[in-house]
Amino acid sequence: MVKQAVILAAGLGSRLKKRTEFLPKGFLEVGGVPIVEQSVQKLLAAGVEEILIGTGHCAEYYEKLAQKYPCIRTVKNEAYAETGSMATLALCVPWVKESAFVLESDLIYEAAALWVLGNAPQESVMLASGATASGDEVYVQTAPSGRLVQCSKVKTQIFPSEEEPVTELVGISKLSAETLSDMASFWETGGALMPKMDYEYAMAAVSREAGKNVPDSRNGVFVCRVEHLAWREIDDENHLRMAEEKIYPLIAERDALRNVRREVLLNPGPATTTDSVKYAQVCPDICPREAEFGEVMKNICTRLSAFAGGSEYVETVLFGGSGTAADEVMLSSCIPDDGRLLVVDNGAYGARMAKIASVYKLNFDVFRSSGSEALDVKTLKNKILSGGYTHLAMVYHETTTGLLNPVPELGRFCREHGVTTVVDAVSAFAAIDIDMERDGIDFMASTSNKNIQGMAGVAFVFCRREALEKTKDYPMRSYYLNLWDQYAHFKKTGQTRFTPPVQTLYALRQAILEAETETVQARYARYCACWEILAEAVKRIGLQMLVPEELQSKLITAVLEPDWPAYDFNTFHDLAREAGFTVYPGKLSDANTFRVANIGDIRPAEMEAFCELMEYYFAGVRKAGNRT
Repeated sequence: MVKQAVILAAGLGSRLKKRTEFLPKGFLEVGGVPIVEQSVQKLLAAGVEEILIGTGHCAEYYEKLAQKYPCIRTVKNEAYAETGSMATLALCVPWVKESAFVLESDLIYEAAALWVLGNAPQESVMLASGATASGDEVYVQTAPSGRLVQCSKVKTQIFPSEEEPVTELVGISKLSAETLSDMASFWETGGALMPKMDYEYAMAAVSREAGKNVPDSRNGVFVCRVEHLAWREIDDENHLRMAEEKIYPLIAERDALRNVRREVLLNPGPATTTDSVKYAQVCPDICPREAEFGEVMKNICTRLSAFAGGSEYVETVLFGGSGTAADEVMLSSCIPDDGRLLVVDNGAYGARMAKIASVYKLNFDVFRSSGSEALDVKTLKNKILSGGYTHLAMVYHETTTGLLNPVPELGRFCREHGVTTVVDAVSAFAAIDIDMERDGIDFMASTSNKNIQGMAGVAFVFCRREALEKTKDYPMRSYYLNLWDQYAHFKKTGQTRFTPPVQTLYALRQAILEAETETVQARYARYCACWEILAEAVKRIGLQMLVPEELQSKLITAVLEPDWPAYDFNTFHDLAREAGFTVYPGKLSDANTFRVANIGDIRPAEMEAFCELMEYYFAGVRKAGNRT
């Protein structure tokens, strides 16, 4: 797994003359998007968490790009006009902690390039291709072992025979931190004599040195040659024309071949996922007890905690399971024998929390409220104070109806009165802005397959550290689902007590990366844009939403089923399914509804397409009803 990348982007690009006088080469647009931004997007899709960009000429463009992509860190080479790419790389090396992709900013390439390098067994690998006839080739010589020996622009220096198949430098490599450090040291030693040193020159020198005494070892830089790789470096007008007319269309076609058939899930979870999240599950097999995978889980926990207010006071504890499993973890682990629990039931998931409490024979009462109307907060507060309750359990966002409960107000009230809060945020987390410290939440449950947009199979419980510490002496009511034991074991060993869902966790890691890039605020804005389209369509059709608009989360909408004779949910469902949309029936006992969720990786244009289909169906229903 490659978590870092370095993009070399300091050069003047003088061969493109006026095009790059006030523009870095990386910001040339091919296919309507700057080529360096295409690289950033492909690196993110490949699971890269941090991208270092070595800047120089027109550095302000990259500073602005870093504002758009929080994973970017810029490192400026102030002497960019007098030095070469190795000087820029050397400035970035101190920030590299492990293996990293190193690539040039003026490249377009198919996504398979990163896939090939990421899966190469060697720690340091240069990507190469067959002949491109570009007119500015850098040729690569290898030893019989495949190790890099030298790079040269003089073809006959490496391939004296015209019949011999050539190997060309692409400009994308995977290099270990050790190799990068050796390259930086080589530059520091010889940079004064060769200020314009190219990074591939240093790479070859380091590789030759590594191979002197151990020719058959894995040390050094190895060359991975892909004969027909689609790529193009853009150094001049001819390259740009070739990129636009021939190479980019080929890249777009090849990348599209890997697209997974699009299904828009308008059910309330599992949510629609990106292809990059799906592909994150396709990874080398690993024993989950390896320290490497323990680091993956630790990284996931830290970054999830950041979404809940910050890892400085929030601990995230992982379990294999669904959101209900996380609820069961909290209720079975967070209430002492002498505790008294009040469960708020204003929907199916509040009722489920009450059912779990009854299974564990907890000392609890239920505060029942309408699933379509606002909670009577004043009455609830009086109930909490008068009943001697030590814990309050409630759902942040009722997934059955789309009703949003005033959790922050109640959480702060409970904190003031010494009441511990246990919150089901399964369908609120990563869409609603939540800060557990600010909002008075002690324990909170969610899952990998809702707004974080991962795959189903991982449950997590967020805990304020102070509240979690109090549970260590509470009775163990469940062996597998015990919160303190899972937390303590992970802190001590870096492992979960039982086998974790490895591939699903890799997908979750990718989903977190994509959520960080989009941001929770922008994600919720996208969800709201989809909801607005849906709400307008519901009104045009003449249907009604169960929950008043001012009380809705704008994440899931329960629509009252009409009493029109020709209406049939299964027919509606099947019509939508044929068009690539999935809708879901309601779960209420006192109202017939169907639900439309606008969470997951769905876009306003897709919601518009669904609404057109919905209007088409209900227009037919009305027409059929009029005939009868």
